[in-house]
Amino acid sequence: MRIVVDPELCEGNGRCVKAAPQLFRLPDDVDQVEILVERPGEDQRAAAEAAVALCPRQALKLVD
Repeated sequence: MRIVVDPELCEGNGRCVKAAPQLFRLPDDVDQVEILVERPGEDQRAAAEAAVALCPRQALKLVD
């Protein structure tokens, strides 16, 4: 599984960071999320799926 962010859609709302802080962060000086773990393990799938589901702009997706 790989996490992908669409930079054209991401507005830096930070909901993914709240859902999965081990996978994402939102630096203070940018308006887009940063992926910390591009290929999370299966033990982090639930957190990654929650982050994707919470994105209001649908800027995140999981690719198997």
